[in-house]
Amino acid sequence: MSRVLQGRCGCGAVEYEVADEFSYAANCHCSRCRAATGSAFKPFAGIERDKLTVTEGELTTFGEEDLNDKRCAACGSLLYSVVREGKWVHVALGSLADDPSIRPSEHIYVGSKAPWFEITDDLPQNEEL
Repeated sequence: MSRVLQGRCGCGAVEYEVADEFSYAANCHCSRCRAATGSAFKPFAGIERDKLTVTEGELTTFGEEDLNDKRCAACGSLLYSVVREGKWVHVALGSLADDPSIRPSEHIYVGSKAPWFEITDDLPQNEEL
């Protein structure tokens, strides 16, 4: 049985649990992720949607039913994004309170990365997905 990781928003109003069974992790540089995080990229880990449970608090949804960002309704912290026709979530790694066993293995959408940001690690860089 895998570990269960705890996650939370910045103000502590929302808490969630997610299995430490992520299938992939990356740093996304697309314009949507940059706007959602207010930073150069979004470090995330992907997992089936049914392996994440919100245990406390209320979320606000930005986007469509099967493609959206879930944020704390109180402080607005980005917790995860619903993707892949609503069947998966991309957990914002910065919202995890516990250390996941996975690490980002690549940079994606570097073709649209912020021009002021320089990638300085040795991870593979993909122009798109």
